[in-house]
Amino acid sequence: MDTLRIIDAHSHLWLRQDTTVNGQAVRTLSPNGSRSLFLGEERQMLPPFLIDGRNTAEVFLSNMDYAQVSAAVVVQEVIDGNQNDYLQQVQRQWPDRFFCMGMALTREEAEAARKAGLKGIAVPGHRLTLPLTDLLPMFRLMETEGMVLSMCLADDERQIAEMAEVIRECPRLKVAIGHFGMVTTPSFESQVKLALLGENVRVEAGGITWLYNDEFYPFPSAIRSLHEAAGWVGMDKLMWGSDYPRTITAITYRMSYDFVLKSRELSEEDKRLFLGENARRFYGLDPLIELPYIKNMSE
Repeated sequence: MDTLRIIDAHSHLWLRQDTTVNGQAVRTLSPNGSRSLFLGEERQMLPPFLIDGRNTAEVFLSNMDYAQVSAAVVVQEVIDGNQNDYLQQVQRQWPDRFFCMGMALTREEAEAARKAGLKGIAVPGHRLTLPLTDLLPMFRLMETEGMVLSMCLADDERQIAEMAEVIRECPRLKVAIGHFGMVTTPSFESQVKLALLGENVRVEAGGITWLYNDEFYPFPSAIRSLHEAAGWVGMDKLMWGSDYPRTITAITYRMSYDFVLKSRELSEEDKRLFLGENARRFYGLDPLIELPYIKNMSE
């Protein structure tokens, strides 16, 4: 990893979960704050040693330093509640390590997020009931202001045509399609091929280890899917993402990319592009910090 700079293109931060989604609660539980009430059931939301329910930048930075991840893109999801205020603080405090996105559904909300220093808007499209084209006024503002759109789509074909229209209407808007196009669902190919519609469209692999969780490490089907997606749109359109912290309830943070780094089915150049270089250019993350490898006590 001497010359490799790794960038996480899909992660999450929050101070506390306390929201509702479709009338159902999502909130941190007590006394074990690593667990949350999630849409009617108790779920292990954080690794069990994070007992205060806080998924903070400081803890993430410790994981990033340990795993030698130079920078991370922080997106948002409605299940975590609106974290705009907290992410403004994170962006101000660690501008060289984080690229933080706001949550917004209107032009005015997006403009407020931009003025507060947030770099883009994350839209969890898979949880929306309105057409994506209803958000075109916001997307046009983002295009004009150079903001990045992080878009997660439903796991079927319902939103493909709508997203294609957004890309055509806003050709200069930088768009990152999330969750690796929901790789284990029938919409995978359609979502990935959206990247062919514009030079500013990418696909990031946030949550790929979650989607292949039943297979588990070293996720051979994920490597095959990465090859398949690269065959459709080119490796230069694809970016690694972890979906931290939810994915590290099952694996370590380093494991969320280590299966790519150790794969014999990918070239060194493919690894360099996918794990960092593509994201560096797309998000304008420069310069990147160089992190040394620190030996474990078990070595």
